[in-house]
Amino acid sequence: MPYITPDVIEVRPLEEYKLYLKFEDGKEKIYDVKKMLENECYKKLKDKQYFETVKACGITVEWKDGEDIAPEDLYFNSIDV
Repeated sequence: MPYITPDVIEVRPLEEYKLYLKFEDGKEKIYDVKKMLENECYKKLKDKQYFETVKACGITVEWKDGEDIAPEDLYFNSIDV
């Protein structure tokens, strides 16, 4: 059975295109979005005001125009706080 990542229950934008994430399992992590900004589908996130509109959405985070990040990437490729 594949591992299901826990829901994101809180997300806050931080300086330098990082996200603070709190998961339903109690883990708190920091995810660096900078590496994704050169990808065409994430170019809007370079706008700081737009970047700051991020919302938690179940097992991931998303922005109003549909940008999101794979939940496995958020959970396993972030740094524990």
